[in-house]
Amino acid sequence: MSTSDASPEPADAVVEEYILGVRIVETEAESADADADADADADADAEPRYRFEAPDHAETAFDSLEDARLYADVYFDVNGFVEEGTGDRGIPPEVVQGGKDTLAAYLVACPWGDVNWVGSFYGADPSEIERYLSWVRRRADEIRSEAADQGLE
Repeated sequence: MSTSDASPEPADAVVEEYILGVRIVETEAESADADADADADADADAEPRYRFEAPDHAETAFDSLEDARLYADVYFDVNGFVEEGTGDRGIPPEVVQGGKDTLAAYLVACPWGDVNWVGSFYGADPSEIERYLSWVRRRADEIRSEAADQGLE
């Protein structure tokens, strides 16, 4: 009989659960060098990552919960989009078609984006970009609320 001394992997924790099978899950950050003998204390200090999950959507992870939530808001604002292949084809067309505020929110949620960079891109001040983000968040909240009122889960 064989036994295993390995401790079980900790379960991912659902941080946000939305309608239609969309959720944000907190996961452990992957180490830069998985083959190296890492100190157990270093693993304990690893920052969590936040994975966005939706049916038929490519895995997308974020370093901050705020970015993951904003990404979810963009997802609902445009009634979903396909991220797979985006590196090959650029920004998802649904996001671009969503308008200036939706595109700004998507760019802020990108790992290299922030309100200052997007403001520079748009020729706008960061406060204007924050206003765009608030519009996307509000619309996404309204969409989720209306869908829940109609019994969609």
